[in-house]
Amino acid sequence: MGQDELNERVGAERQANSRLRILQVTARVFPYLGGIETHVWEVSRRLAAGGADVTVLTTDPSKTLAREERVDGVHIIRVPAYPAHRDYYYAPGVYRALRKGGSGHWDVVHVQGCHTLVAPLAMIAARRAGLPYLLTFHSGGHSSDWREGIRGAQWRMQRQLYAHARRLLGVSRFEAEHFRTLLRLPTSLFTVVPNGGNLPRVDHSASPVSHEFPHIVSVGRLERYKGHHRVIAAMPLLLARYPRATLRIIGAGSYEGDLRQLVHRLGLENQVEIGVIAPEDRGGMAAALGSADPVTLLSDYESQGIAVVEAIALGRPVLVTASTGLLEFAEQGLAAAIPPASQTPEVAAAIADELDHPHIPAPVDLPTWDTCAEMLRSLYLQTARVTPAELVGHDGRSSDPSRKRAVNAEP
Repeated sequence: MGQDELNERVGAERQANSRLRILQVTARVFPYLGGIETHVWEVSRRLAAGGADVTVLTTDPSKTLAREERVDGVHIIRVPAYPAHRDYYYAPGVYRALRKGGSGHWDVVHVQGCHTLVAPLAMIAARRAGLPYLLTFHSGGHSSDWREGIRGAQWRMQRQLYAHARRLLGVSRFEAEHFRTLLRLPTSLFTVVPNGGNLPRVDHSASPVSHEFPHIVSVGRLERYKGHHRVIAAMPLLLARYPRATLRIIGAGSYEGDLRQLVHRLGLENQVEIGVIAPEDRGGMAAALGSADPVTLLSDYESQGIAVVEAIALGRPVLVTASTGLLEFAEQGLAAAIPPASQTPEVAAAIADELDHPHIPAPVDLPTWDTCAEMLRSLYLQTARVTPAELVGHDGRSSDPSRKRAVNAEP
């Protein structure tokens, strides 16, 4: 390809991107904390900075946030969700906003997250409005055994909605394969777009793993399935070997009271700190992860694990459970891992082993939010430019005519 042709292609892509109208639909976004919230916010800001017209349609169960605002070039629309203190996120306003906007407002819809009622509402509305849509699963565990137990059935009930997506995205190979198998859909429908990490660099070269003052950091939403309680339970055994060891748990959530009770019961008030770091304080998060010896994420289920990506990027030793998306870090030699069923003595021994023989990952090119946003931008452009011949549903039936007209429109 000659330079003139290359310049012409780059110019055409920039012009197309500047016209591309993207709707991101998610249950929660900034200022709320969490993996999905971080993902949506980081990519939306970058897409907007690149010239795309980005709207985030989300919910506000508290009904205290602005109904509509523009932040960092991103247009945010919030609708009520019910009930206020549960995580079902039944939000009829999502359906109404999508049907009202239709193809006249957006070229492509990206549904972020599959756990709540927001996802099926958004997919149904997008189909009826004739809008092409993608879905990123962002799957995770749940502290309720009942909710965890019905999720497979919940997703299978929505199979036809997933089948009509233009792409189904996993943030890891594990997640994409898990849903491909569960839903029995073609491999060609699935794409892996990893989460990114863009923490400020911190100078941790002067602070190697400490044996005199070992500091452990456990990161993640404060839910039982995240495994923070397992690290707390291991602290008495660790203190017998490292009397000055400390633990910092970073996160917020409904399990905080239980964690504090466990700390009190074990007499660890002087050794364990529980608190949150504001999502916009990226320097604070970088400093916290950069001081860890090691970072732990002993979760029962992770689609990928943003904190793990960020800790590895900072060159810190990481300990994870050898399951779900976390296993991929261990398989790549980027983290140490323990079996999911490990008991307290095994957890304490694994942490002690990381303190005595830290698994410092070799420098590696990890995905960033910039690369994540670029991958999504390419998928959006492909999705918004499909031809009628490509609009045969993945179940073998043609899509409805209104969807053909809208999807075939150029962005």
